[in-house]
Parts: sequence; C-alpha cells; structure tokens
Amino acid sequence: MVETAAQRRLLLVHAHPDDETIGTGATMARYVASGAHVTLVTCTKGEQGEVLVPELAHLAADRDDSLGDHRVKELDAAMAELGVTDYRFLGGAGRYRDSGMVWSDDGRRAGTPESIRPDSFWAADLLDAAGHLVSVMREVRPQVVVTYDENGGYGHPDHIQAHRVATYAMALAAAPGYRPALGPAWQVRKMYWTATPRSVMQRAIERMRDAPDNPFAHVESADEMGFVLDDRYVTTAIDGTAWMSQKAAAMRAYPTQIDVSGPFFALSDNVSHELWGTEYFQLVHGSTGPVDPATGLETDLFAGLEH
Repeated sequence: MVETAAQRRLLLVHAHPDDETIGTGATMARYVASGAHVTLVTCTKGEQGEVLVPELAHLAADRDDSLGDHRVKELDAAMAELGVTDYRFLGGAGRYRDSGMVWSDDGRRAGTPESIRPDSFWAADLLDAAGHLVSVMREVRPQVVVTYDENGGYGHPDHIQAHRVATYAMALAAAPGYRPALGPAWQVRKMYWTATPRSVMQRAIERMRDAPDNPFAHVESADEMGFVLDDRYVTTAIDGTAWMSQKAAAMRAYPTQIDVSGPFFALSDNVSHELWGTEYFQLVHGSTGPVDPATGLETDLFAGLEH
C-alpha cells in the first residue's frame, strides 16, 4: 500500500533560520499543501549572522548581540508563509549558538573561525546534540529526513555539524537499546542531502551573461561557485514552482539576512524558477523510487515508499 499524503512525514534539519527557506522552502510548502506532516528542526538561532538592514545593525553579535531573538521572529513569519506549523530548535531555542564562519581567500568556501565559543554548535558534544534530535525523530517518526552533505554545502561549520547530528541521530533513533525513554525505536526510510546541480548553475550563469546587474558577472564556470554537485550524484528534483510566491514571501520575511531585491535573487523568471522553484537533492540512504523517464530523477521525496 502506497503512503497517503496524511501518512507522509518529512523532517528537515537546518543550521540557522533562513537556510530552510533558501534551500528547501518550495519543497516544504509543496508537501504541506499536499497534506504531509512537515517538521523543521533548526540547530541555532543564527546569532553570528550579518545584518543587511542598516537600522538593525545594532542587533549584531559585536553590538547588542540580540540578532538571534530577532531571527526567531523572522523564522516565525517565514514558516507562516510556507504553512509549516511544526518547527523547533534543537534542544530548545538557544541551546546551541551560531558558530560563525570565515570565508576562504578565494571567497568560494566558508570555514571555521579561529576562536569558537564553548556554547557554539560546532563545539557541541555530538552525542548530546544527536540525542535531542533522536527525541524528535521518535516522536514524529519521519519516513524522510533532509539535511546537508558532509561539507555542509559550502563549508559552514554549523552546516557540517547539522549533517553530523542528523546522520548520527538517524542511526541512534533506530537502535532499541539507545535511550528507550525517548520512545520506541524508529527507522528513517530515506535520507537526502540538499544539492545544487552543476548543470543548473551553469545554465544560470550563461543565461545571465549579458543581463544588467548580473550576479555572475565575474564567474565563467559553475565550478567556481564552490557548492555545486556533479549531476551524476543528483537523484531527485522537486518541482515547487507552483509555490514560488510562498517561497519568495518567506525569503522576504528574513530582511536581516536576505536581500530579495538584490541581483542574485531578482533573476529573470526562467532562471529564478530553475534556481529557486525546483529544488534538488541527493539520496544517500534508502532506495531510489520511480523516476521521471525524461530526466532520470525522482520527482517525490517519498518515491518508492510503501505503508
């Protein structure tokens, strides 16, 4: 028997408020609309983020250090736009602090700052952090979990840690002998990592070549972006173009972090739809379900799952 929409349960593990919307917002909105239960676990409040709004610059970590609380409100607003009602912070809001990051000299990858606070997510005990996520997994019982790859997409330490925590928690949640007080063991059926196919990014670069305010003006190849994935590893494409307006509204809910009017997000319609309306994933646990014969990709995160 194939899973019905009401029986489908999707859990996403992201590092900071706004990560979920940029990378998986259309997917989240699509599954909510279909009747699936969508749960978001955010690992930090994003206290170390930059502030794009000048009048809110005082919120920054090196001034009032109140950006995290502000980003919680932004998350509330974004989830309202996507229709997600089940969203939580790992271990509770403020349990783990944003670790911050530094850029490599070529600006292609993020890295870990030389100095890390002891309460930062990067410094967290892995078993402790995973235990909090096991509690959620055994409560929600998701068939599908989404998080980042082992490099955190582009190297941010909190993204890497989110990957580690989600991977460890998935194994622990399935072990009956691990903390039975957290609930009956639960086996996740499929795990996906978020992905940006190289071909998709390359097409965007080429299509915007002569556009004014081209965000890729100094980029010749997608390989220079630092976070693209070779197409052969991409397994799944979720068409969320029907929910583009909701994703855009959710992105606008993060004015301290996202300049939606900037050239990178204000792309031409065909490029925007491909970059932001269709979201891509790599299946790393479980079996691939039926695929679109035209693309060879799954079109449903729950493809192949039976009740």
